[in-house]
Amino acid sequence: MLYFRFPFSEKINTTDENSDKNPVSFFSFDQSEIINFEGDIEEITIEDFAKQEVSTDLLSSNLMEFWEKKQTEYEEKLVEVIDFIKKNDLSKLVISRRKLVNYKDSKINLSETFLNLCEAYPNAFVYLFIKDGKCWIGAFSEVLGKFNKKTSQFETMSLAGTIPVNEDWTSKEIEEQQPVTDFIHDVLKEFSEKIEQSETCDHISGNIKHLRTDFKAQIKAEDLEKIISELHPTPAVCGIPTDFCKNAIRQFEMHSRNLYAGYIRVETEDYIQYFVNLRCAEFFRNAALIYVGGGITADSSVEKEWNETELKAEAILKNIAFK
Repeated sequence: MLYFRFPFSEKINTTDENSDKNPVSFFSFDQSEIINFEGDIEEITIEDFAKQEVSTDLLSSNLMEFWEKKQTEYEEKLVEVIDFIKKNDLSKLVISRRKLVNYKDSKINLSETFLNLCEAYPNAFVYLFIKDGKCWIGAFSEVLGKFNKKTSQFETMSLAGTIPVNEDWTSKEIEEQQPVTDFIHDVLKEFSEKIEQSETCDHISGNIKHLRTDFKAQIKAEDLEKIISELHPTPAVCGIPTDFCKNAIRQFEMHSRNLYAGYIRVETEDYIQYFVNLRCAEFFRNAALIYVGGGITADSSVEKEWNETELKAEAILKNIAFK
């Protein structure tokens, strides 16, 4: 079962499961897991979707024996991370955590939660799926790639740095986003002689904003998957250099990211689109795990980084609907 909505769309999409196409695929952060949904993509109205109820009875068993990092523990871990960054002269390393939502005495309304996210984040790719007992919900607006099959134009964006919408940018956020921009440009120039790069602007996502730089490039269709494999994971979800930072993530994070910070591939008649899977949560019958993270630099404040992850968690948390 899969439902999703494209950014700025008033339609909800699902797959009819009557063909052997794989139009939608979810890739985990380390690409060790791929969840495919078969069938042709069909559109339904928001009104029709609202009439049905997605049952939590399809979810896997209860979440058992989960240990959540508290603020002091997370900040202590970040002190180690910052020291590691300085010793290895890294520009950025992305560290994640999971926030527990325990609702054992209540029941989640998954359908309404999905609709709440659609309303709260009109510029986001929003999804809800249940498959083999696994349930994930997400809403985020970062495009890893968008390929026009007719014109061979490829679009992507550099999105990094996070502050509340009413605050001003500091050098920390600017220095956090710049390596992402440089990384994407360096990847694209290996595949295209014509690259357009926009000015950096604000990208609003609910109660927070990011720094965003857009790219357009003419590429060959046969290079598309190679470009995506080069772009993922970007410094916005990993760090630079990529392989070194992936190893560091395994060292500092004591949990699997699963689908968090992976990407979603959606193919339609005219486009192949890839969305970064960030503001997301994994649901169980009695609880949910909200995955959040932040780009840590040598100048990071551990308290501010904790607050940033709490702000990001609100994207899902404040839109969860209970029966």
